[in-house]
Amino acid sequence: MDRRIKERTDHQFPRTLCLTAAALWSWACAPAVREQGAGQPSPVAATDAARNDSLRLDSLRAERSKLALADSLRVDSLRVASERADSLRASKMNALAEARRDSASAADQRRARAVRDSVSGARIPLPPSPTAPAENVRRAGDLRVCGGGDITLGTNMDTTWAITASRRPPGAPVAALPPPGALLAPLRAVFGDADVALVNVEGAIGEGSVQPKCGPGSTACFAMRQPVAAADALRSLLPTGVVVGNVANNHAGDAGLAGFDSTLAHLTRSGVIVTGVDTLASPVTVDGYTVGVLGFAVSPRRPDARDLAAVRRHVRRAKSRYGRVIVTVHMGAEGAAAQRTRSADESYYKENRGNPVAFAEAAVGAGASLVIGHGPHVLRAIEWRDSSLVAYSLGNLVTHGPFVNREPLNRGAVLCATITAQGTVIDAELRPTVQRRAGQVGVDRSSRALVLIDSLSRLDFPRTGARISKDGRVGRVPEVMRLRPPR
Repeated sequence: MDRRIKERTDHQFPRTLCLTAAALWSWACAPAVREQGAGQPSPVAATDAARNDSLRLDSLRAERSKLALADSLRVDSLRVASERADSLRASKMNALAEARRDSASAADQRRARAVRDSVSGARIPLPPSPTAPAENVRRAGDLRVCGGGDITLGTNMDTTWAITASRRPPGAPVAALPPPGALLAPLRAVFGDADVALVNVEGAIGEGSVQPKCGPGSTACFAMRQPVAAADALRSLLPTGVVVGNVANNHAGDAGLAGFDSTLAHLTRSGVIVTGVDTLASPVTVDGYTVGVLGFAVSPRRPDARDLAAVRRHVRRAKSRYGRVIVTVHMGAEGAAAQRTRSADESYYKENRGNPVAFAEAAVGAGASLVIGHGPHVLRAIEWRDSSLVAYSLGNLVTHGPFVNREPLNRGAVLCATITAQGTVIDAELRPTVQRRAGQVGVDRSSRALVLIDSLSRLDFPRTGARISKDGRVGRVPEVMRLRPPR
């Protein structure tokens, strides 16, 4: 029995050992195999991943196609905008070229018309002013004013001057008292397009005996009293408009106080509006619109141009009442040496003749639109002060009497300008005149007066002085020059 148990045991031991070894291998190696197998994708998982990659690629291709389409649309939009801009630019250039051709054609027509008029003897129309509004259309309230300098139509207080004048070349006799209307006849066309003609009446008007003004042997005293017909002659200067005569000067009272009253009476009877009698502006009404006119002189008996505070007060009062103010002033030194204008007091025969620049500053500062000066008997500068215009002296217009008519005292000018309803000066123009000898005045075809005024304006007022064109237009200094710093 023991031998059978031993044989059974010996027979079973290898089997047991194998089972034990198999168990140990299963415990130690099977997890590794399981873990290694778990990391490998299954066929199903691999198929799903491939499908996802394909979908992602298709999405990227679709997004790229959208971006390409957007870029294409943007490029097309820019090209269309560029073509539209080019088309608009071409249209504007064509319109501008057509406008220039029309303008050139109109200019050619104006030049041809001017030539025809000049051949027929008509007055050549001037081109539109550079200071005028577009198309130079007259608007409601516009007032066209033409102003001149000194007028003396002979003197019946002393006619001996005519003897001396007759001896001057060409030696023809000079009438001491010709018809006053004949002396002014050549100037009617010069004032013809004005609403208002403004002149300085340099002398009394009347007749009969009078207390002498000048003492015996005087060489620096002149007494002027024009014949009664001078009043009607002055009114005929502008038959269809208004004539204003300034009596604020140093000769309107040459016949004494009674003679001054007579002068006012004759002018009023003839229909001439008088200014310069006192410090109140003379109202001038045209087509229902009114402007105030003030006259000043360097005289204690008239509104004194040297009293600047009073000047401001009088102009300001007229401005508040009438809205627009024109000032005429008789001041400054006299003679060929008095052509320059400076901001300083001037004198003549030791008499204080005032500071013209300071006067203009006071008058314009208080509201004057236009300042017309006279008294020096020569032409002086013209200056723009913002929208106002100042002519410091327009010289002699018609001085038939004991006056010198040699250069430059024989040159004069008529200044015409439009004052708008707002008081702005536009369309300013100079019309030159010349006195060849006593009693002979006419339009200066040489335009020497224009050259003189332009030169004096540049010298005395480099930044604000007027620029006078060859046809008499009164322009301004170019803005670039006005802004240039002084040297």
